[in-house]
Amino acid sequence: MTRNDHNPKLRDDVAVQPAIALLELRSVATGIEVADAVLWQAEVELLFSEPVQPGKYVLLFTGSVQDLESALRRGAEVAGGDLVDQLLLPQVHEQVLLGLRRTGRINGTLDALGVVETTTVASAILAADAALKAATVDLLDLRIANGLGGKSFFTLTGEVSDVRSGVTAGGGVARERGSLARDVVIARPHADLVRHL
Repeated sequence: MTRNDHNPKLRDDVAVQPAIALLELRSVATGIEVADAVLWQAEVELLFSEPVQPGKYVLLFTGSVQDLESALRRGAEVAGGDLVDQLLLPQVHEQVLLGLRRTGRINGTLDALGVVETTTVASAILAADAALKAATVDLLDLRIANGLGGKSFFTLTGEVSDVRSGVTAGGGVARERGSLARDVVIARPHADLVRHL
């Protein structure tokens, strides 16, 4: 199984940064204002800061846990009622960051395919992290907001039992946050489906 990896909007060296934070806002203008406030508040580095569909704004940033906590507090304060969701992952699984950069097609067959769909970006990232830490699975894709009407989703592969465990863990995190749209596990997906993932 192989993929072509490239997304110029995310830096190639983010895998060395184990802590990330995210703010998701319902206003582009407020999002830009929040990005500025976050950067002035603490020593953080923006990995992703741009409008996403449908008219929302997402900031993903990295730094020390203390700086991320400070920046999140300030960002939420400036965002006020425009804050949709937020997260802080002090030790994000390396595949989550790789998944944010990944594009392309899968070649080969899969034993099982798991899909977790969420209504917010932050919930998808938290759910993917939980799924990867709960089971021996590989992240195939992690798509956030654009082209999805503001929703996000990720796909996992591995042995059927591991994929079920990963989807249960990831879906559970999203469900607790009130943002699980759907989750499914497909044992032995058809080769023609795999080509289109």
